[in-house]
Amino acid sequence: MSPRRHLWNCRRSRRRSLSRSTRAELQFPVSRVDRLLREGQFANRLSSATPVFLTAVLEYLIANILDLAGKEACTNHRVRISPEHVQTALVNNENLRCLFQPDAFSQPAASPPAPEN
Repeated sequence: MSPRRHLWNCRRSRRRSLSRSTRAELQFPVSRVDRLLREGQFANRLSSATPVFLTAVLEYLIANILDLAGKEACTNHRVRISPEHVQTALVNNENLRCLFQPDAFSQPAASPPAPEN
């Protein structure tokens, strides 16, 4: 087999590259979340699964919020979801209301002093 023909066969059998979002079957961009995590310097080291997991969590939350907002729009006899529908969906759902409260992510309190021996 000539070298030229061998190279042509190698190129032809090469698989197409898949994005990390496609591999994880997600709609949100995993690469963008990875870039933002690295630029934000939230940690010295990041696992390769960290942006995939965070993207999946974000997509799950957004899907739930949009589902509730869509139901709210239907109850108001509307076809499109407006910001008011999203806001009322967040206020009416107890779990989401707790998540989006201003003090939901406050700094941890100081640890109690160690007992002296």
